[in-house]
Amino acid sequence: MATVKFTYALKRFFPKLGDMDVESENLPDVIDAVEKEFPGLKKYVLDEQGALRKHVNIFVDGSLIRDRQKLSDVIEKGSEVYIMQALSGG
Repeated sequence: MATVKFTYALKRFFPKLGDMDVESENLPDVIDAVEKEFPGLKKYVLDEQGALRKHVNIFVDGSLIRDRQKLSDVIEKGSEVYIMQALSGG
């Protein structure tokens, strides 16, 4: 089971969003589980090809995921997955 956490900024779009425990061994399944609870979040996080959108970052156990296209980074039991908006500006 992984714990999924979100940045506060995402609560603008999903006010009841909070930490979730998810049974999964991969990021696509984690995102699908979150989508079931919060319809529309998957579309916010992933593009039409299933790749991570440019304005979103995902960390697994404190490390930025490497595979933004297929989301193949490994999730261990007890992992912490953190989904956040990427920071930008100038």
